[in-house]
Amino acid sequence: MPEKQTFNIAFQPVGRRTETSAGKTLLEAAQSAGIELASLCGGAGVCNSCKVRIVSGQATPPSPDEQAALTAAELRAGFRLACQTLPLSDLSLEIPPESLTTSQRLQIEGQTAEIPLQPPVHALDLHIQPPDIHDLRADDNRLLQTVKAHNGHPYRISERLLPDLSPALRSLGWNLRLGIRGDEIMAILAPQSPLLGLAVDIGTTKLAAYLLDLQTGKTLAKTGAMNPQIAYGEDVISRIAYANTHADGRQTLQSRLIDALNNMAAEMCAQVGASTAQIVEIVAVGNTAMHHLFAGLAVEQLGAAPYVASVSEPLEVWAEPLGLKAASGARVYLPPNVAGYVGADHVAMVLATGIWQTDKTAIALDIGTNTEISLHHRGRLICCSCASGPAFEGAHIGAGMRAAPGAIERVQINPEGIQYQTIGGQSPVGICGSGILDAVAEMYKAGILDARGTLRPGHPNVRGAGRSLELVLAEAQASGLGRDVTVSRHDVNEIQLAKAAIRAGIEILLKEAAITAEEIEDFIVAGAFGTYIHIPSAIRLGMFPPLPVERFRQVGNAAGAGARQMLLSLQQREIAAKIGRRLEYVELAAHPAFMETYTRALLLKG
Repeated sequence: MPEKQTFNIAFQPVGRRTETSAGKTLLEAAQSAGIELASLCGGAGVCNSCKVRIVSGQATPPSPDEQAALTAAELRAGFRLACQTLPLSDLSLEIPPESLTTSQRLQIEGQTAEIPLQPPVHALDLHIQPPDIHDLRADDNRLLQTVKAHNGHPYRISERLLPDLSPALRSLGWNLRLGIRGDEIMAILAPQSPLLGLAVDIGTTKLAAYLLDLQTGKTLAKTGAMNPQIAYGEDVISRIAYANTHADGRQTLQSRLIDALNNMAAEMCAQVGASTAQIVEIVAVGNTAMHHLFAGLAVEQLGAAPYVASVSEPLEVWAEPLGLKAASGARVYLPPNVAGYVGADHVAMVLATGIWQTDKTAIALDIGTNTEISLHHRGRLICCSCASGPAFEGAHIGAGMRAAPGAIERVQINPEGIQYQTIGGQSPVGICGSGILDAVAEMYKAGILDARGTLRPGHPNVRGAGRSLELVLAEAQASGLGRDVTVSRHDVNEIQLAKAAIRAGIEILLKEAAITAEEIEDFIVAGAFGTYIHIPSAIRLGMFPPLPVERFRQVGNAAGAGARQMLLSLQQREIAAKIGRRLEYVELAAHPAFMETYTRALLLKG
């Protein structure tokens, strides 16, 4: 029989399958399937960025380039370079997160835990006998008496529902589905209408929203957007200042945010053929400043020492007065805040990652403009907040930009030259946070930078003199802007400041627990930027301790995952409240070892 000429390739976890010919590499198969596999060297086999793992099936033996690039343990585990490997049978492949480009790893993605459903709102379908000349009961009594006759339980009608009660009963022909929250009827919908829940993660830079079916627990739709408050300041400090210095500042920031969330909710509802009136419950998480601005709380006290939150306990508020488009009686649940700069989003992250119940020594951190870190050790949960700044979002970097098409997101420097990968494979127009972190790590590795972050002449891509030295990543003729994309001493310093803040936070928590970094068994990296970074680069620069890479886990938007868990389960809300009380907050600025630790962490070394 003739040898098979085509093979079926399954790519996980993206869930994509394709048919490829026997003579094509796995990289070519991925590209034909629309999977943007990282390939810094363009398939030459020298960058080690297109690593995949063969789960089942047969492929060509490892090439000399693979044997040089991969460890013996990796080869035994089935890891291969996609650009060097040809299929010999149908294959099932696993793609590690670091091998996917940014456009494949959306900031809305996050690992969620399986939890028993215990939603705050449940449905009740019933028919109500309409009034006639012999039955003149008021509509509210008619509804309440019918419900009690149905299941024997007395309920009350939400005052938010009363203005629309009579029109709703008649427009539905007296056949309806009730949304019931506790002992309160809070929504009247068409029969069989799914009860929807909305979970939102309000980041300083980005918003993530999820639409869920409360009865099945299924995530029906999800979307992300930029936080429109960016127009009023890149970080929380500048937004607090705006709120404090403008008469309507707080209201402006709140209304812009609410408008964006309403648009996201409407977009997701349209995707699934639903109405925002079916949204009967909302969970919102964010750092303390975002939490306060969303809820309309004062933020003045967050802008001055000792930076105290207005509210730390969990909150339940009506959705309608906030301006959120949802069912008339919908509520918004906000988990507890811990401190002025450790908010409900961190509680949600701790909940979702499970470090609150682990028996391991574990660190979980959510990297962003403000980075929150928690350490679990022998039952203790200790946390802190680091002012890592906006450099990881591409801000304050000469050629910096957000993670958008054309942004350089991965860099490698070797004797053959400089390789880079851009989002979407487009001509480079700038460099985003993961790219600048990679670039600085590679510059240090190649000897272009010393430990203090000073550029050294000698490399063919280094130009200028003195403090004006810079490295050309992409020359003008290759860029999409007609000018060079470069990294300067100033750019390196911005990364030093950001990474030092994070490393200092880690080290202070270790001091508080009286342990060393080597004792960390599980190192969890969350957040959009945390998903995209190259862990070896972060270790090389000293942002993370020099632990074996297998101890690190990149989990995506864990805060959003925690928000979804709390949307679906009252028990998860109780756990989150307990986590908020358990977390021991350490104020870094007041810690006696902070300045020395931070200064030492400014050096570029692991």
